[in-house]
Amino acid sequence: MSAKDSIYASEQQVKDFTFDAKVVEVFPDMIERSVPGYATIVSTLGKLAGKYAQDNSNLYDLGCSLGAVTLSMRRNLNQAGCEIIAIDNSEAMVERCRLHLEGFRSTVPVSVELGDILDAKLENASVVAMNFTLQFIEPEKRHALLSRIYNALKPGGVLLLSEKLRGENQVVDDLLIDLHHDFKRANGYSELEISQKRTAIENVMRTDTLGTHLTRLNEIGFSQTQVWYQCFNFCSMVAIK
Repeated sequence: MSAKDSIYASEQQVKDFTFDAKVVEVFPDMIERSVPGYATIVSTLGKLAGKYAQDNSNLYDLGCSLGAVTLSMRRNLNQAGCEIIAIDNSEAMVERCRLHLEGFRSTVPVSVELGDILDAKLENASVVAMNFTLQFIEPEKRHALLSRIYNALKPGGVLLLSEKLRGENQVVDDLLIDLHHDFKRANGYSELEISQKRTAIENVMRTDTLGTHLTRLNEIGFSQTQVWYQCFNFCSMVAIK
């Protein structure tokens, strides 16, 4: 069991959110109480990886955090000669991810790398997962990163992309934010925690609208893009090359 997330429970000078050791300690609790349907998303990403993985190819988990998606993909893989490459730029996350993965036996090779996904070598890929990762990349660098992913994918390969969305207009955005805050209240977060977390993350996580995501994926060349999950302002989609 992870520790309970109480990082923003006391009044403080709020700094920009980072995936540091303090966050690593409470991350599973934070995610479960903050992202509606997170367990469903993770388990389904594993099933999609199992469906689209190709023999003798690489599967990438970009922004792997503690390795939940890597584990889910590994559990669902039956194809021959596959390797999973998990990458994160948080040293604390990578260390814990390696320990986490060692706790589960598997014949599928996994390498967990500390690095910036903007510089990562991507090749011979049949599946690339980015589970709530793109939203932390500078907006002006997203198109180039997704293009590199597209170019690294084999024909028939997939990008599995989960993101927090911004509403298409202010009215819709406010509605989605209100629903999400209600979800967090129902999971025991106080008004102070909700407010301080929002302040901490607003400079770090810049969300796109669903329209922006779909247009960009289409422009890059993905032949099919489908939203398979959405709850409030959280969404997961599959894009097929």
